[in-house]
Amino acid sequence: MDLTYEWDWEYAWEILPDLLDGLWITIQATFFGIILAMILGLAFAILRRSEVRAISWPTAWVIEFIRSTPLLVQLFMLFYVLPHYGIRIDAFTTGVLALGIHYATYTSEVYRSGIEGVPRGQWEASTALNLSTMTTWSRVILPQAIPVVIPSLGNYLVAMFKEVPLLAFITVFDVLGEGKAACTRNFQCVEPYTLVGVLFLIVSIPSSILVRQLEVRLARQP
Repeated sequence: MDLTYEWDWEYAWEILPDLLDGLWITIQATFFGIILAMILGLAFAILRRSEVRAISWPTAWVIEFIRSTPLLVQLFMLFYVLPHYGIRIDAFTTGVLALGIHYATYTSEVYRSGIEGVPRGQWEASTALNLSTMTTWSRVILPQAIPVVIPSLGNYLVAMFKEVPLLAFITVFDVLGEGKAACTRNFQCVEPYTLVGVLFLIVSIPSSILVRQLEVRLARQP
């Protein structure tokens, strides 16, 4: 039996526009998702450190609950269950919300480690100078805590990029979804899946390099 396969360039060029459209969806979902994850994750980290147990305990419970359930289940709950309670959100927004909220629970732990790494003397000095809570966080604590956690946040950016294909389960077809569709239509799977892999690499590798450069730049700042 002949197992050789000849790459079909004509077919590859034919499906490339659809794959690029899917890649654009992937990039948008990752971008908005990581922005939400970083903002919400910081809020989770700060709330979890609250001395008021009525705030810190529920926050910790929410974080652990979300971290302990699969992203796919959360997608189904947001997209298929909430409409039964009168809450309807379009598929793309649902995907971004699910990605952002899910990864916010992980980024919150990253932020927490950075915040706890700030010397206690910085907190005491802020109190001695009678700085407000907002000033202490924005001018003293976060400028020291965030730079050291940039590499970990960057890792979650790349991880989220690779999880966007799960959005196909709620009808958001990213680059992998378009690749699967092309494979189903023509029963030629080598070209679409190969191109999908190449497109993922084209985005993820520069993203990793950019995160590394940002880390080095922040480390050089006094």
